[in-house]
Amino acid sequence: MTEIRQNDDRASLEKQLRERTAQLEAVTKEFEQFSHSVSHDLRAPLRAMEGFAQILLEDYGPHLGDDGQRCVDILAASARKATLLLEDLLTLSRLFRKPFAPCKVDMGLIVAQRMEELRGEAGLAKVRIDKLPEVCGDAGLLALLWTNLLENAIKFSRGQAQPLIEIFGKDELSRVVYSMRDNGVGFDPKYATRLFGVFQRLHGENEFPGRGIGLAIARRIVLRHGGEIWAEGEPLAGATFHFALPKTKDAAK
Repeated sequence: MTEIRQNDDRASLEKQLRERTAQLEAVTKEFEQFSHSVSHDLRAPLRAMEGFAQILLEDYGPHLGDDGQRCVDILAASARKATLLLEDLLTLSRLFRKPFAPCKVDMGLIVAQRMEELRGEAGLAKVRIDKLPEVCGDAGLLALLWTNLLENAIKFSRGQAQPLIEIFGKDELSRVVYSMRDNGVGFDPKYATRLFGVFQRLHGENEFPGRGIGLAIARRIVLRHGGEIWAEGEPLAGATFHFALPKTKDAAK
């Protein structure tokens, strides 16, 4: 009887898991469709706003006065910013739909390639890269992950007299953990979870340009690999970003 009850309990749990998984997939699909529809439908009117604002300045600028021209400039700039935000939403939405192609990935090579591409942005930053363990994952998505993390570290350490970025990794029992430490402005640790939200910013746009999407994309990529990502930091004392990926491709989605 005990064995029968255990089998029934197991079957019930498996049924609940299938139902929850189906619900999650339905919600995810609905979000994808919503994001794509909203982004697609809003881009045209925003482009029209920007275009007509430019025409207004070119054809009627002298009649608008300084205040009028400033208002039209703000209108055009706001339309451009909204368009870029929509493009970011589309980028995030595509991560849900992109086919997942796991393979053996040389993380050291990917980081080196990303740094070569970002050499111009890095400026005087010194980058130290330890030997990084290999992992099973989608090479394209992992390249995008490192690009976003590196751009973030470069941006927030740029104001230091000697910007420094350190990248290292360790092989654990069932996962591989990668870390990137910078000596930039850091952040208040009580806001650590907000870092990975869509369009969440802990610093003013005037201080550090950006739209608050890079870390949200990084989080989605890590989650799609069945991993986790987190950050540690202190104000004016730099930040360290960690992400862990499972060793087996079975954990990835």
